[in-house]
Amino acid sequence: MATADDRDPLAAARVQGLRWSAGWLRSMSALLVVVMCVVAVVQWRQWVLLTSAASEDNQLVVGHAYRAETEYLRLRESWPQAEPGARAVDAAELQLRYEIFVSRVRLLREGGPSSMLGDNAPTLAVLQQAAQFIDKADPLLDPARVGAVPDTAALARLRPELVALADGMRAVSIEAGRFVAHQVELRSEDLREFNQTGIALTLFLSVLTLAFAVVAMRQLRRLEQRRLALEEMARSLRESRAEAEAANAAKSVFLANMSHEIRTPFQGLLGMLSLLRETALNPRQRDYLTTATESADHLLQIVNDILDLSQLESGRLTLSESTVDLRKLLREVEALMRPQAQRKALAMHIDAEPAVPERALLDATRVKQVLFNLLSNAIKFSDTGAVVLDVRRRVTEAGAVLDFVVTDTGIGMDAATLARLFQRFAQGADSRTRRYGGTGIGLEISRNLARLMGGDITARSRIGEGSAFVLSIPLREAAAGATPAVDVEVEVGGAATSLRILVAEDHAVNRQYMASLLDSLGHEAHFAADGRQAVEAARSQRFDLVLMDLHMPEMDGIAATQAIRAMPDRAAATVPIVALTADAFAETRDRCLLAGMNDFLTKPIGPQALATALRRLFGERAAADAGHAPQRATRAELPLAPGLAHVLDQGALNASLQAMPRERLVTLIGAFFDDAPRTMALLRTALRDGQPSDLREAAHAARGAALNLGLPALAATAEALQQGASHLPAHEIALLVERFDAQLLQTADALRRIDLLPVPDPAMAGPEVRE
Repeated sequence: MATADDRDPLAAARVQGLRWSAGWLRSMSALLVVVMCVVAVVQWRQWVLLTSAASEDNQLVVGHAYRAETEYLRLRESWPQAEPGARAVDAAELQLRYEIFVSRVRLLREGGPSSMLGDNAPTLAVLQQAAQFIDKADPLLDPARVGAVPDTAALARLRPELVALADGMRAVSIEAGRFVAHQVELRSEDLREFNQTGIALTLFLSVLTLAFAVVAMRQLRRLEQRRLALEEMARSLRESRAEAEAANAAKSVFLANMSHEIRTPFQGLLGMLSLLRETALNPRQRDYLTTATESADHLLQIVNDILDLSQLESGRLTLSESTVDLRKLLREVEALMRPQAQRKALAMHIDAEPAVPERALLDATRVKQVLFNLLSNAIKFSDTGAVVLDVRRRVTEAGAVLDFVVTDTGIGMDAATLARLFQRFAQGADSRTRRYGGTGIGLEISRNLARLMGGDITARSRIGEGSAFVLSIPLREAAAGATPAVDVEVEVGGAATSLRILVAEDHAVNRQYMASLLDSLGHEAHFAADGRQAVEAARSQRFDLVLMDLHMPEMDGIAATQAIRAMPDRAAATVPIVALTADAFAETRDRCLLAGMNDFLTKPIGPQALATALRRLFGERAAADAGHAPQRATRAELPLAPGLAHVLDQGALNASLQAMPRERLVTLIGAFFDDAPRTMALLRTALRDGQPSDLREAAHAARGAALNLGLPALAATAEALQQGASHLPAHEIALLVERFDAQLLQTADALRRIDLLPVPDPAMAGPEVRE
């Protein structure tokens, strides 16, 4: 199962960023705690070192003072005396004691922590007195005279000054003790302040760390909440994406169904118009017929554009490349577009420069589709002058390119119109839209097709000077010896053999139309109303061809084809089968071919398309002479009474009369109303038993028959039942069922007014007819 990281890269990036932020906050919190611990350790170590340094300094001060006094006493003890009977002087010892005493005094005066004592006035006086004594004693105790006998008499005379130092040296020792005590008190106070500052700093760091931790935890909670919100958003986006994909799939299914529903009536409409063209018409009627045919062709082109756009959006439109004769392709484009240009008195020039190769690998159908659109626009927006299509070969860094340049001398476009030219439904100014019409999706489809082929479309234009559109596609020249695909040109006429053709078609009107169409081509038609009947017919009879509708009850066209291909009878299993469907999607074509069908015809099917398909399968054998088909006389149109337009479709009824005798149409309508009681019973039973699928199936059958017979009110109500079978409340469905029943009576009455439904014999009237 896909995760948010797999399905939504943006949400995944946000979640990853939140996780990274959370990890960063945790790391910073841990680092801050470590730093706080380190600071505490450093402060404790500094306190220990300061305490130790202060203790050592105090010891030094006291030690120096004590040693100075001690050495003074030893020196005085060794100093010679003037009194009779004094002991002899040991010159070496005296010299040694003197030198030690001098060094101690010097330390007290100049060096180390003991020099702090010199700031005290009494101590300073004692040290000054000691210095004076040393100045006098130095000549008598010169180090150069060590070992020599000193002048005892002179030393004895100096002794009183030495003795006078006794009280001072003692005072220095006492002062040193007092000084040290004072310093200890000061140091203790400093240490207390330092400790208080350190504790305050540590507390501040602790509070700061705690505050940071609280903020970090709140931020982490918020990040976690945001992460959960983003994950929820990602989940919601996944669901929305799934819903969008499902909606897109439903849209594709809807378009497939709509293509069938829309093209199926076109089958009848264009077919009947084609048959009507073969009848005797006066000039006014022929003009009306021409207008109707052009309108139907235009509407069909709009439907095709919408289906193409849907396929391009879903990525299901694929290219079918083959070796194409480029100049023949240009001739085909010219043959189709020149009549349009001539109707507006426009000159048309189509040419290819000599550098353009004879053949290339491309999808000829899509290239022609783009060129038709560009040339049609050029003709539409030009009133005088010429329309030109030039084909050129151009070499770029990526390789050779074919440029199809369509130039016109029309009204041109300004920069604003050019900027939105390829946007969906963009048609330039409103005045242009009103004058020239169009859906606004042709150029978008053309550009998408060009990009699907690896190229693009560009445009340039000026107001009043015309426009130029360039279709550029990569040029892939065909290999030597490759031959282009052959387009079969159908000629209706000539000697041929009548074909036995089985037509599997569930719509009665379409069956009648196919019967007339095949009859005009000189072939024998047999019909099956659903896939199961088609399989039975193919098993029991020999046919040259099966025309298989895809959407049928009982068994659809795919299943029927597979059943025929699985028959043990080799001749029956290999009969050619051609699909008939309004679904023009590529996957439908693939399903048909995979099921074993030989060809694919898209509704509506005209005589030329059917004749071309028959020629592809049977060659000259299928080219029947349409001129030998019997001509039907022109039938009068139905004179509808006023007020019946909402229940009867006059156009559909008249089209049916052109395709079949009046008696046959009356029979079909009578069969529909004969079956009405059974239809109502099915609808009411499905409503009572709560079976939406049965209700939908019965409504679908009634709707198709009503549309084919030209009964719009019944068709609309049946469509509402079909669409709402699964989701409408039961009481609303019941109302629709009763409305359908009431409309049966209204429609039957309207048909009787125009003699398309016999008036029932009262003696034979059953429950199906209620007056």
